[in-house]
Amino acid sequence: MPLVAEFDINCEHLPFVPVARALPDATLVLTLQFNHDELPLFLLSVTDGKRATVEETFDNDPVVGEYTILGTAGDTRRYQILPGRTLENHLGPHIDELSGLEALATTDAIIERIEVLQTGWRQSGWFAHREAFHEFREFWQRNGRFRLHRLTRDGDGEAPGDGLTDRQQEALRTAYELGYFDIPREASLEDVATRLDISASSVSERLRRAQTQLIEETVATTWPPLPT
Repeated sequence: MPLVAEFDINCEHLPFVPVARALPDATLVLTLQFNHDELPLFLLSVTDGKRATVEETFDNDPVVGEYTILGTAGDTRRYQILPGRTLENHLGPHIDELSGLEALATTDAIIERIEVLQTGWRQSGWFAHREAFHEFREFWQRNGRFRLHRLTRDGDGEAPGDGLTDRQQEALRTAYELGYFDIPREASLEDVATRLDISASSVSERLRRAQTQLIEETVATTWPPLPT
């Protein structure tokens, strides 16, 4: 079932992060206008930012080529920006697997909103299935820092836990029945491993993955986000 997610990608090398740093009180919303070139055109809306500071930052940012103002509405200016660097030249030195980034561009996902922050991008979008979301998240966990704010199902939700594998469900149920989650704890990780006839490290991994899955389906879906 499709998923809707909102998350932060903390990576200072993403385009326009220097602009966000120069304008800490401004709101920057980015749209990627894909074409046949290696990099898309950028459409950047800047609200509450001084024009001189914005354009000075553009002039000093190698990712920015030519830029024009498409329109102004109140305190918001909308720019169209031609990229000044290829994808490989700009992000290649900072990404462990450039082909992985290129693959994400064709993954089963639609990014609906990108807000440029002082530390990276905040994105919200739609993923066709859980595997597409996990692929996206794992890439950015390797190449920056990924922080999930919200993850919900698009449409009628399934019962919490439906995303667990049979082995994860078995591990959780066994640990619960033996008292592993009791306070004080009535069973050790080794006790659970013995019951399941697997190693303690395997039990630990299954429980961690199962708990992460449940958190994503319950606590992580809280909106607005929990305070940090």
